[in-house]
Amino acid sequence: MKIKVVKNILAANDQLALDNRKRFDADHTFVINVMSSPGAGKTSLLAKTISPLKEKVKIGVIEGDIQGDNDARLLGELGIPVVQFNTGGACHLDANMIAKCRADLPAELDLLFIENVGNLVCPAEFNLGEHCKVMLTSTPEGLDKIDKYPLMFMESQVVIVNKIDLVPYVDFDVPDFLEKLKKINPTANAFPLSCKTGEGLSPWCDWLKSTVDFL
Repeated sequence: MKIKVVKNILAANDQLALDNRKRFDADHTFVINVMSSPGAGKTSLLAKTISPLKEKVKIGVIEGDIQGDNDARLLGELGIPVVQFNTGGACHLDANMIAKCRADLPAELDLLFIENVGNLVCPAEFNLGEHCKVMLTSTPEGLDKIDKYPLMFMESQVVIVNKIDLVPYVDFDVPDFLEKLKKINPTANAFPLSCKTGEGLSPWCDWLKSTVDFL
């Protein structure tokens, strides 16, 4: 019975996600769902990505958190529309939440980033209607995250390794990580980078521009 309930929840979410996707496509809005554990650097990545693009394209953000609006206020300082959604305890965003937030954003957006709740489990299971899933991990988290939370890495079209500036001080081998990733997701685009120093950001931004043709 429990399995049946879970299946029903996911099926209902998938239908809402399909509705979201149809609306995004009709609005010509490319949507990226950014997932990670808390503190990996999602907001920093978005700030570094949005800053050089905001004058060229219309960008919006849906900011998901259990509580608070610190990240939404930070991104709002970039002069782009941001909608905060507090889940009140839920460890992920779902398609219904995204539909509600989309109604509060400008109708015409070229690019929409969804910053999901910091969690390495549930966000991977819930389709939001996005065009691309981006998984962000960071070097202080260690090499075992792929082994412990494989679905996050398997479901993502892009995997970003943040905080490579800390490699000399933490137990993290970037080539080893990339080899592990290749085994479970051979088609994933991987980008080691540092939001702090800027190292490696150009390849990520170049990939984004090549994928989203209007950039």
